[in-house]
Amino acid sequence: MDGKDFLRPKGSGCVVSVDASPGAKKTEIAGLNRWRGSVQIRIAAEPREGEANEELIRFLAEIFSVPRDSVKLLKGEKASRKSVFLPVDVERARAILGGH
Repeated sequence: MDGKDFLRPKGSGCVVSVDASPGAKKTEIAGLNRWRGSVQIRIAAEPREGEANEELIRFLAEIFSVPRDSVKLLKGEKASRKSVFLPVDVERARAILGGH
């Protein structure tokens, strides 16, 4: 793979690097930025009072079919660049996120 990888293993799951774009019409995966090593996700919520972060967590929990409280925002609470823990292995995460 050229550039940086957007996933890395951590404990019982993996960490995904996300470039979040709040204020979108719908929450969706917009693609991979291999140069930055991140997955781009459009967020259908505004970046106020944690609304966009909550929507991002809800969306990731839904597409991975995991409990919402198992998805953790590790870094980037007030930034567009975020690190998120997912309780799934790297291969599963890559199959879901990298397939968009």
